[in-house]
Amino acid sequence: MKKLISFWMLALCVSHAMYAQEKRYLVFEFIRVDPSKTLDYLEYRDFLAKVYGEAIKKGDIEGWDLWSLKTGSDTEAYQFATITYYSDPVKMMNGTEPEVMIEYAQSAFPQIQESQLLQRLKGAVDDRDLAIRTFMIEIARTNDQFEFSPGTLASFDLMKAVEGNFEEYEMAEREVFLPIHQRKISANLMEHWCLLRTALPTGSQASSTHLTMNVYKDYLQFFNSMEYEDMEMSDAIRQRVEKGLKSRDQKWVYLATLETMVR
Repeated sequence: MKKLISFWMLALCVSHAMYAQEKRYLVFEFIRVDPSKTLDYLEYRDFLAKVYGEAIKKGDIEGWDLWSLKTGSDTEAYQFATITYYSDPVKMMNGTEPEVMIEYAQSAFPQIQESQLLQRLKGAVDDRDLAIRTFMIEIARTNDQFEFSPGTLASFDLMKAVEGNFEEYEMAEREVFLPIHQRKISANLMEHWCLLRTALPTGSQASSTHLTMNVYKDYLQFFNSMEYEDMEMSDAIRQRVEKGLKSRDQKWVYLATLETMVR
């Protein structure tokens, strides 16, 4: 396991050195909260926003979001997701360590004793089930100037590329799907799209290998986008779309609303 992590750290660092001005590194956390603890967790959200504000001041992260998720009737589903943004892969791997979090908390709340801060962090962790944490690298995105704000709508689509078809799947996303999303943006039917590759966990037993974020300013734009028919799509492109869809398994999709953001 240590060898695997070392390999990925080396790969991340090499990638960072080559594309430092282009790539972003994101940590996604999908969270379940017992309904009886929802209010407690929302109080923790405000506390955590101030903690991550200190991480931004120190230059350790680029931003932090908390999204609420549409769960329908599935009681086992996730109610929240957080995204932490980094420009440095090493900081991404170290950013969730408890000792790092307590340092941020002490800077944000200097009037509160360390033991109390530790208890508050522990209590918040006890109120949730961190079901999934995944470390990701952004490998493609649309050309847009959209700025996120509370109320922004997005769908998180977790994919698992077919074994041995990573290159084929990523090529399909870049060469076929990205231009489609770019045309949607030009038609005011979408605001932003990006493709992320999972850095950790990896291997054939990993639940997903990629994630796409499809971002909309509101529900009206989202539903209009669902009705969009790409008139520029030729038969040849349609065939490539179908082939691209076969190169991955869409594990699940969540519709999310941005509740809190720190930049």
